[in-house]
Amino acid sequence: MTQESLLTKKEILKMMVGFRRFRERYFKEHNHSVYDALATGQSPKTLMIACSDSRVDPAILFSSSPGEIFVVRNVANLVPPFESNMGFHGVSAAIEFAVVNLQVENIVILGHRQCGGIRSLFQPEAVREGGFVQQWMTIAGQAKEKVLKAHPNADLDQHCRECEKTSIVTSIENLRTFPFIDFAIKSRGLQLIGVYFDLEGGQLSFYDDQTDAFRELEISKVQP
Repeated sequence: MTQESLLTKKEILKMMVGFRRFRERYFKEHNHSVYDALATGQSPKTLMIACSDSRVDPAILFSSSPGEIFVVRNVANLVPPFESNMGFHGVSAAIEFAVVNLQVENIVILGHRQCGGIRSLFQPEAVREGGFVQQWMTIAGQAKEKVLKAHPNADLDQHCRECEKTSIVTSIENLRTFPFIDFAIKSRGLQLIGVYFDLEGGQLSFYDDQTDAFRELEISKVQP
């Protein structure tokens, strides 16, 4: 594909215009401060495991600068349990690199409202039968069962909302099955954090492991 034909596509052209703005912001002549510092390597303090949903971009959501967060995105922001067989484990490999090589201090699981992956647990016809998504979502199968047991008379919307949150806790539990994470927690205080973004109301909640519940974060009390 030539550059001329590439730039006839409206969506791609918009992206290229965005890249031009990015260059103007970070690569202006005599103003390379951000990427000059990053050119020799990265040292993010936080690994964030987020959903692939196009509405939930961690860098936008948290106004992060380049180099601040190491991001892994997948369907429904899930973490599989540790497996010792050497298959193709993309999420696990990224987690290992962040914890072992980059020595991150925090792992944040970022879930969100209106997650299509979670909805497919309750509406399996929404995804291809026997496909990759259906298999991947079995990671959250236990979360679904907990929600159905705790809220047997709830409607689909509530089931999805509760499961979006419960699956975050499942992923935190799965993180603890990785030996190198367990070691990092005990040896240097690695923190595991669950966060839920309500994209309908623009609210952020965090998982309180003392009460086993999500509590809305009072943004007005957050000091810069």
